Amino acid sequence: MIKSKKSVSRIISYIFLIVLAYVMVYPLLWMVGASFKSNQEIFGTLGLLPKSPVFGAFGAGWTGTGQYGFSTFLYNTFLMVIPTVLFTVISATLVGYGFARFDFPLKKVLFVTMLATMMLPATVIIIPRYIFFKRLGWLDTYLPFIVPAMLGCFPFFNFMMVQFFRGLPLEIDESGKLDGCNSFVILKDLLLPLCKSAIFSVIVFQFVWTWNDFMNVLIYISSVAKYPVALGLRMTMDISTEFDWNQIMAMSVISILPPVILFFAAQKYFVEGIATTGMKN
Repeated sequence: MIKSKKSVSRIISYIFLIVLAYVMVYPLLWMVGASFKSNQEIFGTLGLLPKSPVFGAFGAGWTGTGQYGFSTFLYNTFLMVIPTVLFTVISATLVGYGFARFDFPLKKVLFVTMLATMMLPATVIIIPRYIFFKRLGWLDTYLPFIVPAMLGCFPFFNFMMVQFFRGLPLEIDESGKLDGCNSFVILKDLLLPLCKSAIFSVIVFQFVWTWNDFMNVLIYISSVAKYPVALGLRMTMDISTEFDWNQIMAMSVISILPPVILFFAAQKYFVEGIATTGMKN
C-alpha cells in the first residue's frame, strides 16, 4: 500500500514537472517553428509545427537586406562580450581574493560601499554614466562595457567571489606560505583550481547578461556597423512597415545558440558554483 502511494505521488510529480517544463520551453519551440512559417501562419495559429513550411528564412535573414548582414552583428557581439567576460573574471577574482584574505584600512567601509552599489538600481546611474563616458570620448565604442569590467565595477560578481573565497580554508594559504609562495602564487596555484565552479558561474552570468543587453548598447552604440545582435534584430524590424517575421525568428534562434551552448557546456560547474557560493567549510 505504501509503495503504491509512493509510485502514484512520483507519477504525479513527473507529470507536473513535464507540464511545467513544456510551459517554459514552449516559447522557444514556437520560435523555432515560426522560422519556417509565413507571416499569415505566424499570426494565425499557435501551433508549433508549420502547416506549409517556408524554407530559406535562415539564409535570407543571415544575408540581410541592408548594407550589413547578421554575421556582422554576431561578430560585433562577440567583440563586445568576450573581453567583457574575460576582464570581469579577472577583476572579480582579484577583488574577491583581496576582501577575503587581506586586512587593509577601510576594508569594511569599502565592502559596505560595494554592497550598497549592488543594491542601487541601474536606471539611477544611466545619465551620470552617459555624461562621464561622453566626456571621455567613449561613446559609439565598446569601452563603456569593457573598461568597467577591467576595474571590477560589477559588485554582484565581486561579492560572489568574496563569499566563495571565504569558504576556502585558510590552511591552504598557510601551507603555501610555508612553502615560500607569495600571495599571487597562492592565488594562482592553490586557490584558483578550487574556484572553477565560481569562475564558471561568473562567466555564464556575465556572458548571458552582456549578450542580451539591449538598453546599454542602445544608449552607447550609434553606428550601425558596430551594432550587436540585440540592436541588429531591432533594426531589422525598423526597415519597412512590412517584413518577414520568419527571418527575424530564424536569426533569433541563431542568436540564442551561443548562450545556450555555453550554459550546457558549463552546466556542471555553474550549478555547483551557485550551490556552494556563500557556504563556509
